[in-house]
Amino acid sequence: MNQLNPRTTGLAVGAFVGGAHLIWTVLIAFGWAQALASFVLWAHMIGTPVIVVGPFDIAAAGMLVGMTFVMGYVAGFVFALIWNLLNRTPRS
Repeated sequence: MNQLNPRTTGLAVGAFVGGAHLIWTVLIAFGWAQALASFVLWAHMIGTPVIVVGPFDIAAAGMLVGMTFVMGYVAGFVFALIWNLLNRTPRS
């Protein structure tokens, strides 16, 4: 079976998760996040506005993107370790 490089997998997952949250912070900065959140709730048939998006805060945005990148990296790294452990070539 193919083995995964834990560092590369961690970077890929971290970049994906951090990048998704970077897009969310951009939506907040442009004032489009509330409309998107309201649409998603409507599409899931949730009637009352449950989510209220606050004003853009650069410190909170940096923390959000940084922490989600780190958590994605750790999750990808651990996933690759487990994958490699479960897909070891049996010894003859």
